[in-house]
Amino acid sequence: MTTDGTGRVTLVNAMAAELIPEIDAGTELAGCPVAALARAVASGTDSFDADHHGRRLRGVRRQLAGSRWAWYVRDVTEEHARTDALLAERSRTAFLAQAGSRLALALHRDQVLLATTTLAVPYLADVAVALPRPTVPAEPHPRWIRYADGEPAPITGLASPALTSSVPGLTEALAGDRAEPGPWPDAPLTDLADLLPPEFGPPGMVLVSPLLSANGSAGALLLIRRAGRAGFDPRDVELAREFAARAGAALATADLHGEQAHLARVLQTSLLPPELPVVPGVSMAGGYRAAGDTLRIGGDFYEVFPHPRGALFALGDVCGKGVGAAVLTGRVRQSLQTLRLVEQRPLELIHLLNQALLDAPDAARRNQFTTLLLGSVDRGPAGLDVRVAGGGHPAPLLVTADGTVTPVPVGGMPVGALTAARFAETRVHLDPGDLLLAYTNGVTEARGPRDAAMFGEARLRAALASAAGQPPAALIDRVLRTVDDWLGGQAHDDIAMLAVGASTPA
Repeated sequence: MTTDGTGRVTLVNAMAAELIPEIDAGTELAGCPVAALARAVASGTDSFDADHHGRRLRGVRRQLAGSRWAWYVRDVTEEHARTDALLAERSRTAFLAQAGSRLALALHRDQVLLATTTLAVPYLADVAVALPRPTVPAEPHPRWIRYADGEPAPITGLASPALTSSVPGLTEALAGDRAEPGPWPDAPLTDLADLLPPEFGPPGMVLVSPLLSANGSAGALLLIRRAGRAGFDPRDVELAREFAARAGAALATADLHGEQAHLARVLQTSLLPPELPVVPGVSMAGGYRAAGDTLRIGGDFYEVFPHPRGALFALGDVCGKGVGAAVLTGRVRQSLQTLRLVEQRPLELIHLLNQALLDAPDAARRNQFTTLLLGSVDRGPAGLDVRVAGGGHPAPLLVTADGTVTPVPVGGMPVGALTAARFAETRVHLDPGDLLLAYTNGVTEARGPRDAAMFGEARLRAALASAAGQPPAALIDRVLRTVDDWLGGQAHDDIAMLAVGASTPA
């Protein structure tokens, strides 16, 4: 379109006439029906953007010869739609990325449900309600969690028995089927009202999506929009379903994590070192450190079994560490629990244990073994008589009351490795004030942070000598603190210690 110096149109070409049919030659642009163009002319602005007859128009002004002007008008409807679609897609992608990150960090069922409802509002809906499937089949009413725009925090409640039948699509979603969004029917809001905030009013659109997991539906997600808000278009439905699927996967992962955590707690309870029994005339203490395992279980262990004359004790080191070693540790300890009922002589008992481990169904495939010290303590008229059988384990150390530290050689071969393994036995007498310390190589092989030097037996003996004459618990505590100081927070192997001495008469 061209205008003269007064702003009156002098020429309208065919495309301009098609886009703005209200303007023809002689029209004054300052008063034309396109408000954005009229304002641009009146203010002397060189461009305008306008929505006209459902089209998006964009125009720029250029000066011609004399005082004439030309307005170049383009139809940018498709270009604008593509830009809006790209921005919307970027927004959806950012939402899903944020949702995926939040849901991935939620390792507990309640955390997943909280994240699901709070993430969905207000981006997807004004109210989000998650109805997980009951974890207990006999649970009478399913629990729901709701978050609404403007509420300070999500709230929870129990669904009414008629809820699933009164909300269209909810039964199908709980069964894993997808339902199309739709307006809420003209029906009483008695059941749905329990899920809505006070003063919310009748909902406009409701979308119900299954929280899908690998095992089917883990529940359902209700997305509710107010009556004045736009409905769910196909892209909204697709986004909501993708979000619900991610929430369902996170819920299934949280349930699996909960099961594994429960099993881990059971395993931990059964494998952690036991409380030492009270044995008349015998003073004992144990120390334990797992090798950086959050479950605090590993391959080092000790056990004490009282008998009428004193006690039977064991300290061992299963090859490997972590859960795999802990499983074999449990097998060794359970075998000892049973075998000691029929045999309490250390050397004979260690032979029986070796055979029991080799007779296990998976022994050949497992290819695991343990080093072991197995001893019996008998009360005597003046102290304790100790017999120790060895299975390839470091020699225990005798700590006398005057600070002398002497190894007690035992020898022997690892237990559970060979059918023809040879084991050895030795005897030692403990006077009052003497202690016998059995330990695993995690103590002597602990490496410091500076030059990675091992703690070594010399430092162990020095720590024991400085604690000579103290009760077993104080001696164990002294050694553990010394090793911890040496490690300086560095990773270490499993550590176990057991100190045995004669009780001081009251």
